[in-house]
Amino acid sequence: MLNLEELEQLVAFKELGTLSKVAEQFLISTPSLSRSMQHVEEAFGVPLFDRSANRISLNETGERAVQVARRILETSQQGIHEVRDFDQSLKTITVVSVAPAPLWSLLPTLSSLYPDKQIQHKICTTSQVLEAIEKKTADLVVLPFAYEGDKVDFLPYLKESLDIVVPLDHALAKESSVSFSAIDGYNFLLMNQIGFWNDLVREKMPASKFLVQSSRFEFEELANNSTLPRFATNLSKDRKTLQGERAIIPLSDPEAKVTYYLVSLNPAIQLSELTDEKSE
Repeated sequence: MLNLEELEQLVAFKELGTLSKVAEQFLISTPSLSRSMQHVEEAFGVPLFDRSANRISLNETGERAVQVARRILETSQQGIHEVRDFDQSLKTITVVSVAPAPLWSLLPTLSSLYPDKQIQHKICTTSQVLEAIEKKTADLVVLPFAYEGDKVDFLPYLKESLDIVVPLDHALAKESSVSFSAIDGYNFLLMNQIGFWNDLVREKMPASKFLVQSSRFEFEELANNSTLPRFATNLSKDRKTLQGERAIIPLSDPEAKVTYYLVSLNPAIQLSELTDEKSE
């Protein structure tokens, strides 16, 4: 029977060229390594080496055996990772969302309902979330529309609408609502972790330039000390702080108002529990 460690030693012999170097790398004696190479030959059932008084080298069949050994070792590593990943999946709930706001209530609820699980999450584009559904690489996903694919459960979760936030003396400050076309050409501050909203505003405002920030702290510092407009939503955590200090103006376009849907790919996750917890 083939031994993985002995196959590693065979590959190392091909790369290093001498038994002494391989023995040094594996912290074993040269005679022990010689016996290992004999075991490899016995497992394959054919001679793999040309031997002389002071030298050992791979023959043509041995060269092929090295190629096979490499494939076996690679496959074994893939198998190990697959088993470990599966074991981790039993202990983890993976959530993929198109936007951050749904996660603010969803993640604490999941932690409460499944205290023995680790909760992993990430924000992706809509196409990436759909791919996660197709490839079943997540347990729970959040989409900005209903998903009616086969063999998955989905339920509406919450609504979010997009606003712009401007200084009180800004030219747009007295507007009761604005459209994307009306603000196209204005420059905006923009966080880069706002999911599908990022793609939407860039699509709808091709003439605008965006000062994109990755750090929430840096974004807020700029927002507080700049006259540049920014975006917010009805779910923004700093909405109460903004009211009175800035003008919050709703966007009138239908695309600026979304209903998020939860899609469960894991039969153990009951969507009704998540939505019931939220309603409470």
